[in-house]
Amino acid sequence: MSFDQDAANQVQLVSSRYEHASIVMTSNLPFARWNDVFGDLTIASAMIDRVVHHADVISLKCNSHRRKQHHPAAITAH
Repeated sequence: MSFDQDAANQVQLVSSRYEHASIVMTSNLPFARWNDVFGDLTIASAMIDRVVHHADVISLKCNSHRRKQHHPAAITAH
């Protein structure tokens, strides 16, 4: 099985810490789109399974703090 090296590193990290140590993860993608990152639904499902098994999942549905500070003039000044 081959997939992106960054994705492989993430799978290895989560697998090595699974049920041994804590890990904090953030994502701007819902779980339903993780297969876009890993390129394979089976791998994405395995990652999600390990990540949420003992997790407290916090889903934020709010405006970005960074976007509130965004000024359109800064983009056109370049």
